[in-house]
Amino acid sequence: MANPTSSGKKLIEFYGDGCPHCDDMKPLVARAEKELGVKFEKYEVWNNMQNAKIMDSYDKGRCGGVPFFFNTATSEFICGSTDYGTFKKWAIKG
Repeated sequence: MANPTSSGKKLIEFYGDGCPHCDDMKPLVARAEKELGVKFEKYEVWNNMQNAKIMDSYDKGRCGGVPFFFNTATSEFICGSTDYGTFKKWAIKG
């Protein structure tokens, strides 16, 4: 798979420290990075207001919580936790 940054594609993860659903997604993020060769930009939003503003610019009221994942190539997002198959399909698009 091509390097996501070479095409301008970014996979972005917004999470909160101590969020149990975010913790559930950590192994899936790590697995996708290893298996698919992608990298996620990661932003903690509960304790960092600057990161929360960045999340708002992508979220636009669609999710309103974490974890929130955004694919800049497709503008598709995942709100909350999901299974690896769904996560993988989302990550490889674009």
